[in-house]
Amino acid sequence: MGSFSIWHWLVVLLVVLLLFGGGKISGLMGDLAKGIKSFKQNMKEDDDKDASMAAETPPPPAGNLSAPVQQARAASTEQRTSTSSHPAA
Repeated sequence: MGSFSIWHWLVVLLVVLLLFGGGKISGLMGDLAKGIKSFKQNMKEDDDKDASMAAETPPPPAGNLSAPVQQARAASTEQRTSTSSHPAA
């Protein structure tokens, strides 16, 4: 009682065909196939575009990349100390 047999599925398929008709179902399947083809084509174009962009961009410079961050921090602390008022001793 818990599972469907092949006869149950054939009856369901027959009811669906009677309700929607063969033409509508084949049209829907054709539209689905066109959508899948379009999706695959766009994915391929995106991959090609990404590959060409990766080839055009230069590699990052070698060396210590944290140095500019440290220089910016040092410059900001110098600004804060030069503009803050220190009490005279």
